[in-house]
Amino acid sequence: MNITFIGGGNMASALISGLLQQGYGAEQLRVVEINAESRDKLKQAFGISAVADLADGIANSDVIVLSVKPQQLFELTQKLAPLLSNQLIISIAAGIRAADLIRWLGGYQRVVRAMPNTPSLVRSGVTGLYAAAGNSDSDRKNAGSILAAVGSTLWVDDEEMLHAVTAISGSGPAYVFYFIEAMQQAAIELGLTAAQARQLSVQTFAGASKLAGTSAEDAATLRARVTSKGGTTEQAILAMEKNDIKCKITAAIHAAYKRSRELSDEFGKI
Repeated sequence: MNITFIGGGNMASALISGLLQQGYGAEQLRVVEINAESRDKLKQAFGISAVADLADGIANSDVIVLSVKPQQLFELTQKLAPLLSNQLIISIAAGIRAADLIRWLGGYQRVVRAMPNTPSLVRSGVTGLYAAAGNSDSDRKNAGSILAAVGSTLWVDDEEMLHAVTAISGSGPAYVFYFIEAMQQAAIELGLTAAQARQLSVQTFAGASKLAGTSAEDAATLRARVTSKGGTTEQAILAMEKNDIKCKITAAIHAAYKRSRELSDEFGKI
């Protein structure tokens, strides 16, 4: 496949890097980017073609990845619609529903929505995917293959579930970073250096996540195994339970879900 990215930001760069490592040739990848400095960086970093002109950029492309900000997508679609010839469109712009994107593209149906997250920058992401009705099994396979270049993928049959994906995995890295911040702060208060606090906190999260990912047991069971009766971990968990931490975390995720739906409604008014 020949793939054109419209927008050369961090997520596009992550996907390009991943695709090159998967065996794509530089000649198969192209970027449309209006910023000259960004074009030069992409050319130097990946050896790919980076152009400013939209028509030139999508010529001979099989797949077009829309990687611009949500606020820029409507204007882009108005320029893109008359240039489409039968390409698969993958949008990684958060919050823009497939139906609105199809409408903005004048009824063009081959649209897949993708919701990657920031660990994709280190090829450890997870991406939620939804295919509009006009897509074939081949389209789904190709879209999944492209996003798998930066991590695992998860398909949903109901587009509304992408709001849940956004609340859990899209926003989720920030929750993890927030908890790491708290652990680092506590470590420093207990006398460790900032460097020591960072190493212990980050590696503990990385190791625990790896253990949870490779174990057949659920998180509750793994937690119970660490929580010896009368021990230090039990006291920490009891303190969290007393302060209703789990309920507050779930409430925060519900707030993210609600905002995701609101943003889709706002963007869809155009």
